[in-house]
Amino acid sequence: MTFALSGFPVFISKLIAEQPSEEEKLALSRQMFAILMVFSLVIFLGLRFFKHLIAQAMGDPALEILIANVAWMFLLMPFLAVGRGYYQGKFNMVPTAISQVSEQLVRVLVILLAALLFVQRQWSVYQMGAYAMLGATIGGLVAGLSFGRFYLRDFFKYPGAKIKLNAQTLVKRLASEGVIICLFASLMVLLQLVDSFTVKQALQAGGMFDEMAKEVKGTYDRAQPLVQLGLVVAVSFSSTLLPALTKSLQAKRMIEFRWTAKALLRISLGIGTAATVGLMLLMPQINTLLFGDANQSKTIAVYVFSVVLVTVISAYNSILQSLNQYRSTVVALIVAIFVKWLLNSYLILRLGIMGASVATILGLAAGLVVIMLALPVEVTGLLTENNYLIKLALTTLTMIITTGCWIWCLNYFFNLTRLAVLIELLLAVPVGVVSFVLAAVAFKLFTLREWLVIPGGRKFIRLLSKINLSL
Repeated sequence: MTFALSGFPVFISKLIAEQPSEEEKLALSRQMFAILMVFSLVIFLGLRFFKHLIAQAMGDPALEILIANVAWMFLLMPFLAVGRGYYQGKFNMVPTAISQVSEQLVRVLVILLAALLFVQRQWSVYQMGAYAMLGATIGGLVAGLSFGRFYLRDFFKYPGAKIKLNAQTLVKRLASEGVIICLFASLMVLLQLVDSFTVKQALQAGGMFDEMAKEVKGTYDRAQPLVQLGLVVAVSFSSTLLPALTKSLQAKRMIEFRWTAKALLRISLGIGTAATVGLMLLMPQINTLLFGDANQSKTIAVYVFSVVLVTVISAYNSILQSLNQYRSTVVALIVAIFVKWLLNSYLILRLGIMGASVATILGLAAGLVVIMLALPVEVTGLLTENNYLIKLALTTLTMIITTGCWIWCLNYFFNLTRLAVLIELLLAVPVGVVSFVLAAVAFKLFTLREWLVIPGGRKFIRLLSKINLSL
């Protein structure tokens, strides 16, 4: 899903943006489709043939059927990745947005249906999981409809068109640039993969019985969709602005490149911080609303802090990719995964399941340090200009105090039942959003030009002008 959602589309959009004519853009799309189809088939067959070995390595042979069902979504990856990449490379995000929303909507509906049938027909959790995994494949099929016009009308236009890049060069760039972008887009998934092979075994080594270890690991995994939710908005700017960075470099407009890079970093970090703090403040309520109880809320809250780190890492990665600098990003990725793997079992044995969250944060922090130390002169100091980090700290502190006091008051009237926390969240979330936005205006966190880049920013500026406030 990450390959098709935000990995290869970003790489393809960069290549599309480099092509001077529509004929060459379409010729490149066809070549990339053929290459990705071979890549997808290899992964599909690998998962199908080695599903038993993978399940055994994860400590639960019964997972075999889920791994087999996951494999099908890879066959849809070329259609989705090339369609999204083509339109993103032309700075048209609408088809991508429609495909992503429709894919996730259908996927969630299939998961809910599987959960309902699990209750009604008394399926095993493995049967339910197998059908739930098919939700990604069905969602991908529906998302592909967003690109029906592209594949039926435009894809085969100009059959004789050629591009300067031959197939061998494209494969090399895919294996270097493309894979690196995908790995960074799936950084949290890779860290979760480390958890899949270590957490349950470490909990058992610490004295837990098999079923209890599974249950604790399952509760800990609640953090994963919450982190993805926090990353959606923040990391989307990395995907959107990469073609613009590439264009600026091609035209040798370094002032424009530096401004775009600064806007990417500042907006991503600002929104990522707001999302992270909001999730951490409201974690007991969110945990109860989504999962029925507040178990491991502190562990999940610590894990959610990774949103801020991944947001900055992804933004810097996009900037370095546009500069064709890959070595430091690869080293950072390896360091992050290695630190996570090295510390995971050790910290779990000493801190319990909280150790897994702490290991994730330390791994990401180590990766970010590597990137920061290797930044080229063109992009150094982007986050420290105009006291941005101080302004962000003051804005965040204002949000924490305002929202924290409001939640403290609401807790007097509401208990932790699902209906009560739903009402509490409906009352608390707007307060958090408004307090962050007003504090951002007061402390001049973003410039006028940066507000215009943010979706809805133009309308917000008009609203401020009506009430005689300025940025």
